[in-house]
Amino acid sequence: MKNTASHAACLLPIFILLSLQTEAQATQPDTVETGIYVTSIHNIDFANREYDITFWLWLKYKNKAFDFSRYLEIPNAKSHNYDFVNVDSSNNRISMLMKVQCVMKDSWRTNSFPFDNQRLWLTLENSQYDATSLIFSVDTTGGIFDRRIRYSLAGWKIDSCKISSGTSIYETKFGNKEASMPQVYSAFKVRTSISHVASELLFLKMFMGMYVAFLIAFICFYIDRSSFDSRFSLSVGALFAVIGNKYIVESSLPESTSFTLVDSLHGVTLIFILLTVLATTISLKIGINNKKFDAARFDKLAARTLLFIYVAVNVYLILDAKNG
Repeated sequence: MKNTASHAACLLPIFILLSLQTEAQATQPDTVETGIYVTSIHNIDFANREYDITFWLWLKYKNKAFDFSRYLEIPNAKSHNYDFVNVDSSNNRISMLMKVQCVMKDSWRTNSFPFDNQRLWLTLENSQYDATSLIFSVDTTGGIFDRRIRYSLAGWKIDSCKISSGTSIYETKFGNKEASMPQVYSAFKVRTSISHVASELLFLKMFMGMYVAFLIAFICFYIDRSSFDSRFSLSVGALFAVIGNKYIVESSLPESTSFTLVDSLHGVTLIFILLTVLATTISLKIGINNKKFDAARFDKLAARTLLFIYVAVNVYLILDAKNG
């Protein structure tokens, strides 16, 4: 009896260790091997802060309860739908292939527009199972996006496309008092960096009207001083032309509280046109005092100074936006 009791006492720690290992294995989250192939990015809408994306998504996992055809969550999507879903449950493993179309919402960085670089984020989660039950792993086999995607981007080019796995944190219990807080969900993330094709030509197209308006105001220095009405009229007309160009350009951009390149260039142009009007007024005062020679010298000096400073400020702002 003593031997039996001693054997039982020796085996007890072993049973406890095995039970703990079994429990630890049971609480380990299942891995979902995930891959993506983006076929189209289109309808990039700056004003409404959205774009459309179409992609193939495949997921491989063991737990049938995950059922991504029902529980796939795309947090930053306005809407999404499945064009195709295929499920293979052979070999005690689920292999799911689906084609997804999404209307995504995003925040655009317009401070350097049109020399901007945008990052499009796509995040996938399972709405029913958190990180204690499900972990995404990345399938990097093959390409991530179709090379023909450039035809749908319309004026944009893809600089890079990276996929990774991470977590999404929610500071809530979703109504479950027994749950811990915060709630952590595993996430599959796709980051696509895009930039404008021929951004210099786009810049010229958008700001040509503004620069022509400034040149019209600048030409006033070379109009005879006896035609002061014409000089003032051209300057005021150029002023309204710049304001009109600013509203046209901003209509294609989202509202922003920060000072963008568009705001800076139009603001600088308005200031220099006002300085042109001021210089014309001073020249008029000099001419009234019968100092025609001094007025002519002042016109030449004001024209060269304002043009040089205006060009220098514009070059600085543009290069700073391109390098930023």
